[in-house]
Amino acid sequence: MRGIAGWGLHEPPFTGGRHAAVDQVAGESLDWARHLGLVDNGRRWRRLRAAHAAELAGRACPRVPVDRLRLLTDLISWLFVMDDCCDEDGLGAAPVRLAPTVSALLDVLDRHGASTGAPDAGPLGVALADICRRVREHGRPPLLLRLVSQLREYLLALLWEAANRERRRVPELTEYLQMRRHTGGVRPSLTLTDLAYGGLPGPGRRVDPAVAALDDLTADLVCWCNDLFSHHKERHTAPDAPNLVTVIAARTGQDPDAAFRAAAGRYNDGLERWLVLEAALAGDPALAPFLAARRAWIRATYDWSLRADRYA
Repeated sequence: MRGIAGWGLHEPPFTGGRHAAVDQVAGESLDWARHLGLVDNGRRWRRLRAAHAAELAGRACPRVPVDRLRLLTDLISWLFVMDDCCDEDGLGAAPVRLAPTVSALLDVLDRHGASTGAPDAGPLGVALADICRRVREHGRPPLLLRLVSQLREYLLALLWEAANRERRRVPELTEYLQMRRHTGGVRPSLTLTDLAYGGLPGPGRRVDPAVAALDDLTADLVCWCNDLFSHHKERHTAPDAPNLVTVIAARTGQDPDAAFRAAAGRYNDGLERWLVLEAALAGDPALAPFLAARRAWIRATYDWSLRADRYA
């Protein structure tokens, strides 16, 4: 495995791919976001375009029907817009500022996207309802319920993040690692990836501790990779941003470079553990699509991050 920029971050040992319809879906998803009011024709639209949500989705799902790629891309776009509203536009500066938006979006989720619910939901609520409606049309109620539950966890974790930001509080490392799984929006993205791949494992398999451990570690690896690639930008533009590197630095007293290497080491160790867990599950053909989806996400995040303007 080779490292990036001499920092020792290991490349995932999986073959990557890219969906042939990425460029088509990118244009359609940007039009969707603009039509529903998520972005206008100005800075927010340029920011979303630079995030390349379709590129990430197309690498996570290189061989799926185009409509399912589009659904995943729209969800990732929605997550990017929500994150940017909180991190760059001030919505997440304090819980009291973020809470009304979270309340309105929870109302949308309580209705499973049947309507936008509270008027305060605004374009974020309209777009979220549209995503839930399209998932419901696939006729997989358990998957829709899982998606809604994971999006609730994501929204409530944003309030935790806002409370830390308001108080300039750095969480303990174990606390950060647990909550990062939720603030990253990876779990709902994996759920729509499962929908795109099809062949979902049944509920009995999903609650198997070994399967759950691999799923958790997949979310961790995606989020830690994100933290490592975004750290350089945040170090100069938002030094107090919650990040695995800054948490390690604050809690251990290490300088930023040493903390980065420690975070990269945690990622590398996690990747090795993931391979061990996968090997133990690989003999079950019912889990083949599940495992393929998670391999693809780990690889996709790494490849997309190497090229992402979002972290430039």
